[in-house]
Amino acid sequence: MEKALLSNLTSIHLLPAKSHVVKRSPRSPCCPGGWTKYGHRCFFFNSTVASWADAEKLLVHGANLASVHSIREYQKIQRLTAHYGYPQIWIGGTDAPQEGIWLWSDGTSFHYSHWCPGEPNNFHNQHCIQMNYGGSKCWDDVWCDAHLPSVCAKKV
Repeated sequence: MEKALLSNLTSIHLLPAKSHVVKRSPRSPCCPGGWTKYGHRCFFFNSTVASWADAEKLLVHGANLASVHSIREYQKIQRLTAHYGYPQIWIGGTDAPQEGIWLWSDGTSFHYSHWCPGEPNNFHNQHCIQMNYGGSKCWDDVWCDAHLPSVCAKKV
């Protein structure tokens, strides 16, 4: 019996000790340096002035010109642009494929808008959205070849 007990004790002694590693919860996604997180997206102000199409092409990190889905998101973007001192900027809205049907360049649905009174008016074929227009800081459709800075966004 003692030999069997000793054999069992030796076997127990040779088993690896239990690990006391604490499992960490997955890291919450974060934004690249210079980007601002809001909700499930990161926003970036690009001070390079460009046409709407060129601004969309300049983007990095899997981003598009920003789509806007609520007044809070709009206000967050406004604070971001105010920090850099630029009034009008590009966001990702366009009706270039079909007049009056506004789309976001990131493919999300266009269910929120903040148009200025009388806008969009398609004055001489205006198909892209600038935000922070005029005293009301609202949206205006403008010619897509105008040169403005932009705000882009990506999901995290």
